[in-house]
Amino acid sequence: MAVIDIERPRTSAGRRAVAALLAVLALVHLYWAAGLTWPAADERALSLAVLGSVVSFGPAVVLPLAALEGCAAFAVALHTRGGGRRYGIPRLMTAAVAAGMLLRGAVGLVWIVVGRDGSGAAFPWLNALVYTPLCLVFGGVALRAVR
Repeated sequence: MAVIDIERPRTSAGRRAVAALLAVLALVHLYWAAGLTWPAADERALSLAVLGSVVSFGPAVVLPLAALEGCAAFAVALHTRGGGRRYGIPRLMTAAVAAGMLLRGAVGLVWIVVGRDGSGAAFPWLNALVYTPLCLVFGGVALRAVR
């Protein structure tokens, strides 16, 4: 009698989704490192929309983020390829991704409830409708993938 693991396809698809999201984020940060500001008109508007305050989006700031996200995407993908049987660095990185996303989601919930002065018009909406839900959902998926 063959045993079929019905949980594996779901967690494997979730891991692939988390790895894909991280890879896309790494590419977006590389795009911004090149000095391009889409979808905003300029760096100030981009900073207000993405972070809610004015900070640099120069290469010294966004290239390390792109490298971190790229390495995390690779580790999560490697963990996916192992089908949950591999332990060590890929599993640890997947756990770190889950913790980071869930922490950002929790902070996003605080921002939604408490609010922030001077955060611009776009950030509160983007935070409530895009950033926080994505972090909570993908953080939960990554956490499930670690188990």
